[in-house]
Amino acid sequence: MADNYPHLVILNHMKLKKKAWIAIILLLFSIIIHLYSANKSRVETGYTAQFFPHFSRILRTFFGWLPFSFGDMIYGLLVCWLTWKVIRFCKLVFRKTPGISKRPRYINAFLSFFIFCSSIYLVFNIFWGINYNRKGIAWQIGLKMEKYSSTDLKQIVGVLVENINSSKRQQMEEKAQYPSNAGLYAKVDSAYREVSAKYPFLKYEPVSLKTSMWGWLGNYTGFTGYYNPFTAEAQVNTTVPTFLQPYIACHEVAHQLGYAKEMEANFVGYLAASNSTDPAFHYSVYLDLFVYAYRNLYFTDSVSAISYKKQLDTAVIIDLKEWSDFNKNHTSIAEPVIRAIYGLYLQGNQQPEGVLSYDEVTGFIIAYYKKFGRI
Repeated sequence: MADNYPHLVILNHMKLKKKAWIAIILLLFSIIIHLYSANKSRVETGYTAQFFPHFSRILRTFFGWLPFSFGDMIYGLLVCWLTWKVIRFCKLVFRKTPGISKRPRYINAFLSFFIFCSSIYLVFNIFWGINYNRKGIAWQIGLKMEKYSSTDLKQIVGVLVENINSSKRQQMEEKAQYPSNAGLYAKVDSAYREVSAKYPFLKYEPVSLKTSMWGWLGNYTGFTGYYNPFTAEAQVNTTVPTFLQPYIACHEVAHQLGYAKEMEANFVGYLAASNSTDPAFHYSVYLDLFVYAYRNLYFTDSVSAISYKKQLDTAVIIDLKEWSDFNKNHTSIAEPVIRAIYGLYLQGNQQPEGVLSYDEVTGFIIAYYKKFGRI
């Protein structure tokens, strides 16, 4: 049948050749990005310090004023488009076409997929992803990062317990209510203004914090917040317990400021939340940090870990139970799969511990405590 339409064969061949050249060009650009990212000093002083702050600010200015997450809409449309493409490909595979070779169509499908993935890779890295290879916050504030001992871990857990109880009591004494979403984002902005007075490189403007459109889905896949590198918007899942939300929001802003690694975003989120004048922010960050440190201590000395947990006030224990119950009520078969995929993504971006990279903030907190004598 193809012999009856030689002009179609020529057109298809030209189309495949054009796509092949596009794929090769994208591959070359991807290699250049990879080579550039191999030098942390070059990334820190070039991309992170010079290009990214200005580019990110432009994106936040462009999308930040919208009352909804434009990035969430893009994600939703992308999922629909990919589903449609997969269905079309499956039809191609199973459709019987006697006398017609499917090989050119398979090659075309492969090239289209490669071009799509390469384009996403390039845009992702140029817009934000190269930050995975920067020197980071420990270098910026002169922290000495070294392997910590069991004694160090016990000490920091003890300090966290004191801070948790103190901030929770202050909240209860003041009968403070958690703010609305807009109020929360305004307080996050205020917290970063406070910390930027000490560390100017944490200056955050304009604000682009949004309530996630997919929070209900995040509950069943394990996401409490996320950053969209294509629009520079930070999304917060506001359906999780309210006492978690201040630290989640501060964490996502850290991503907006170019701290791509999760443990670094956790630490920058701590710097912001702990400098807030709102005890709810203090409680939120210290409780979350306690969970990370407690988990690390439990693996090495479960007896000590449990003894520290028993020192928490009753009101704190009630919050921890609410957190646990919330997670139990939102379990799904999809979550471990999503976590595994996300873990592979983190491992491919300078975080060999995968999803456990979040826990590594404990090392930052211990180093900070050793240098400044407080957290």
